[in-house]
Amino acid sequence: MPVNCPKCSRPILVTEVIESFDRRLSHLDCARPHGLRPEERALIFVYCSGHPVAHCAACNVGFGFTELASDILGGRTNLCPRCRTDLTESVRGHLFTCMTLPSEIRQRTQDVRDAAQRLIKQSQQAMDRSDVLIREKEAPSTGAAAGSPGNNGTESRDNK
Repeated sequence: MPVNCPKCSRPILVTEVIESFDRRLSHLDCARPHGLRPEERALIFVYCSGHPVAHCAACNVGFGFTELASDILGGRTNLCPRCRTDLTESVRGHLFTCMTLPSEIRQRTQDVRDAAQRLIKQSQQAMDRSDVLIREKEAPSTGAAAGSPGNNGTESRDNK
């Protein structure tokens, strides 16, 4: 069972940017749940401005961050300037492998991503467990009521 964002009611995926909202997981930006966080953009600008940060598989071309296109009307960013494919995940993936980032920063970015994935998985498991408990709680009460004598009046008619 997927975990839904309390702000927009859409499912939260492990690749989306999340935050804790009212003691529950939610999208950081419901309009752009896959978008780069401000910290990720800052790291790209500081450490990766001199080399390609995204690769478009459809065009087989690499792009620097400032070369990426955006769709102002559609609210999309990090697009391939040739085919308009969203390259956000390619940029984010670059942060985990870029050798110009100090190793401790690269490790922290991976740790944050791993922690977010664990939180989503734990939330999904907790929801699944609560769903099972609710079903187990409801099952005996509906089964007992259906089998009780005189519940629907069929026993008294059948025994006459």
